[in-house]
Amino acid sequence: MSTDMQQCLANCSACHDSCIRTTAHCLKEGGKHGDAAHVTLLLDCAQICETSADAMLRGSAQSATICRACADICRACADSCDKLGDAECAAACRKCAESCTKMAGMKM
Repeated sequence: MSTDMQQCLANCSACHDSCIRTTAHCLKEGGKHGDAAHVTLLLDCAQICETSADAMLRGSAQSATICRACADICRACADSCDKLGDAECAAACRKCAESCTKMAGMKM
């Protein structure tokens, strides 16, 4: 397993964890934080990060496609988190998006 893939797996895991924690926080906060679109995006991001990592680990022929989708969703989630002032989640999402974009361009 390449160093880039190991880093991407770590970034996917960190992003997944951050999105799950942020979802719980947003639901507790309510108001604009609990907005259905934002919470759904957080959960979508967490799920695609997990799916992307799983695909890489099993050497799926679809890894590049999944990583591209992961990068797109992570960027959208980062933007949404930025609007609500959640810099930690936004940073985790952007870091994952960068790694997944890189992996999507590589042969896996």
